[in-house]
Amino acid sequence: MAISKKEEFSKDDIWLADIAKALSHPARIRILKILTELNSCMVGSIVDQLPLAQATVSQHLKELKRVGLIKGEIDGPKVCYCVNQPVLEKAKKQLDKLFTTIGCC
Repeated sequence: MAISKKEEFSKDDIWLADIAKALSHPARIRILKILTELNSCMVGSIVDQLPLAQATVSQHLKELKRVGLIKGEIDGPKVCYCVNQPVLEKAKKQLDKLFTTIGCC
């Protein structure tokens, strides 16, 4: 069995890697763009704009919600999603900092 060495990295590095993992699918990028454009959205509206089944979209929403990039509120039998602006801003700052630190070759 493999031993995790994750705890040997900083909390910020672990968090940013988790955000990057959540953003590693084009459907999730598109979902964030849709939610940004519409401000908030029901799952059906998101499904209508993607070439994916409702169940697949729900799994992508679940991953974005897990890392905190989006929030979902129950509105009767439906869930209304929106971008979690403070978390998105934190991710942007951390990514900007990372790429500035790394520099260019």
